[in-house]
Amino acid sequence: MSLHHLQNRILRIGAMCLVILSLQTASSPMVGTPAPALPAETLPPLYTFAITADMRNFAGEGLYDSALYYRGALQALQAAGGADFMIVPGDLDPTTGVDWTIDQTLGADFPWYPVIGNHELPGQGNETTSGANLAWLQAYPLGSVNPGPAPCPATTYSFDRPPAHFAVLNVYCDSAGPDVTDGDITNILYDWLAQDLAATTQPYIFVIGHEPAFPQPDLDNGFINHLGNSLDQYPDHRDRFWSLLHERGVTTYLTGHTHTFSAVSIQDVWQIDAGHARGLGDLRAASTFLRVKIYPEWLILETYRANALQEYSWRQSILLDGPPQAYLPFIRR
Repeated sequence: MSLHHLQNRILRIGAMCLVILSLQTASSPMVGTPAPALPAETLPPLYTFAITADMRNFAGEGLYDSALYYRGALQALQAAGGADFMIVPGDLDPTTGVDWTIDQTLGADFPWYPVIGNHELPGQGNETTSGANLAWLQAYPLGSVNPGPAPCPATTYSFDRPPAHFAVLNVYCDSAGPDVTDGDITNILYDWLAQDLAATTQPYIFVIGHEPAFPQPDLDNGFINHLGNSLDQYPDHRDRFWSLLHERGVTTYLTGHTHTFSAVSIQDVWQIDAGHARGLGDLRAASTFLRVKIYPEWLILETYRANALQEYSWRQSILLDGPPQAYLPFIRR
């Protein structure tokens, strides 16, 4: 085991223990009051990115253009300090509705990166005609990115925001096209990712896909969803994928699909499930948005969740990566 992996193992085992202990402390401040500054945060981060997922049709014009649904999560994100860009790990159908709400709330020029989910597959979600959501994603202006393999060059891609590398996966892609599997890391996808990760020199790496490799219970109420029919339905491919993430020093796998929030470290790789950001659209688990703050020597995840009135509050900050000697003060609630 490399020194880097050994340090991260010590760091992340401690992180999970402190997250559990943090649940016993006082209630969180409401959004609008910044999350408490951590001792090492004497300078502003290099940048901050947000994560929202699985809002589906609870966005767009009309009935769901309300603070009780996706718009409310984005308004709370702004109140919490905003972000330089956002990643949406899937299930944003209809795509035009989510795009409209982001434009109206965060601004027409706000950069965000969509990830295909199972409900963007033709006939699997809300769309004007079969295939409309997939066509929208394939035409989305991503800017300067590295395209994915030939069957899914627009829905699998990677890009750098130094000091981080981001690799977005279409987990429904195989040699026959971009919408032919039920959630898997196929050979063609695995091979592309292996080459992409081998080429990056960035110290922090985020891989993003709609379905979790290891579905987890919700942090607050223990609700578990899509166990056995996420990437775990193909355990050999899942394990090969996770081994690649570990071997290449990937920091975090970002995902959605389950509508539950969780953050766990498995073999030195964080799996962060962003839950759902649809507000009242799903009451099985609290509506959630995340912020990741990137510093030269550490990464900090901030979690925000809504109460029954869809008022969002900061829940905890988790050190995803950083020097062990600076570690202990970083988990708060």
